[in-house]
Amino acid sequence: MARLVLILAAALAAWSAAAAAGPDAARQKELLYMLKHDCGSCHGMTLKGGLGPALLPENLRDRADEDLHESIVNGHPGTAMPPWGPLLGPGEARWLVTILRQGAGQGGGTQ
Repeated sequence: MARLVLILAAALAAWSAAAAAGPDAARQKELLYMLKHDCGSCHGMTLKGGLGPALLPENLRDRADEDLHESIVNGHPGTAMPPWGPLLGPGEARWLVTILRQGAGQGGGTQ
């Protein structure tokens, strides 16, 4: 039993470290594409707003990271904002929050 607990603890530590490191380069490219095209279909292709609000750093300044994470993962029932959590791996929504805060998701840099 103790061995199983150690194995589970090691697996959890490895999973946590991978999640903290963020997605690999290929997945980052996929997530940036999703941000531009899927999120951009409502929030504007340059994230300056549309059906959904602007997702520019200055517009997010007063929103807590946890609130943004929850919005991405769970969506907003009764609105056009769907839950993206089922399509995201561990740590990917938090990585997207970081990207939005940096302004890296706006503009035409992703294909």
